[in-house]
Amino acid sequence: MGIHPINWVGEDVREHGDDTTCEQILDDIAALGLGGTEMGRKFPEDPERLREMLGARSIRLVSRWKSVLLSDPAYRERELADYRKHAEFLRDMGSTVISTCEVGGSLHFDPRRTPNEREVLRLDEDGWRHLAEGLNEAGRIARGLGLKLTYHHHGGTAIESAEEIDRLMDMTDPESVYLLYDTGHALYGGADPLALLRKHYDRIAYIHLKDVRLGELEKARAEGVDFVTCIRRGVFTVPGDGGIDFGPIVRELRTRGYDGWAMLEGEQDPAAHPAREYAERALVYLKSLIEAQEKEERG
Repeated sequence: MGIHPINWVGEDVREHGDDTTCEQILDDIAALGLGGTEMGRKFPEDPERLREMLGARSIRLVSRWKSVLLSDPAYRERELADYRKHAEFLRDMGSTVISTCEVGGSLHFDPRRTPNEREVLRLDEDGWRHLAEGLNEAGRIARGLGLKLTYHHHGGTAIESAEEIDRLMDMTDPESVYLLYDTGHALYGGADPLALLRKHYDRIAYIHLKDVRLGELEKARAEGVDFVTCIRRGVFTVPGDGGIDFGPIVRELRTRGYDGWAMLEGEQDPAAHPAREYAERALVYLKSLIEAQEKEERG
């Protein structure tokens, strides 16, 4: 178990927790007894300094988000060169997975979009083909450096629905492209998180455990608001605080013997929902599920 610093400092909503320091985040993670974190925007970019800060608290850098624009072949050469640098940084930090997400078509993340646009653009046939080819190449780069490319299906992007996830898995090389299974983004994208887990378990190499406040999501859907606005409205939270039943998900992972990293994520305003407090509650909730299942197994 690890935790994402996005619980303390927003990545997509920059005002969330913006005055929080790297030291506070890492101290809280250590106090929670968790041994892993992803890279956060408050963390030092200098590897030696970062290694020192993490090592002092016995915390491992598990991964780091990498946006890619591979659906447009004009960007491929540059994107793959950047991907190699990103992978080399993670390899040198002892990480084994790369959180990877295509931003082509995204309202918020695609550098080609203009401020007056209002909708995510879905990929056309050429876009899908270029994306799959590019991800396979990026995955081979990662594999050559001892890492796995884990694709993060993500709200507000061109790969968020169950059908889009299925298609991406079908079109990519299973030895080069793995899945980052995110419970919250699965539900946000219209998928059944448990069904998605079961269908693609053999491709899953990394997990984000995130919950969704169903009432807030329903209101946001009715009003047609975008992904970032959903974050501001508190659609997302930590496991046990929303509407996802994590019992069957935990049981499935335990039954199948999942032994990779699973990261707690909330992605909400820490001023209203203090990160350490909510993480503690999530850990108690998940532990209770495991203990109940163990008791049931003992008969």
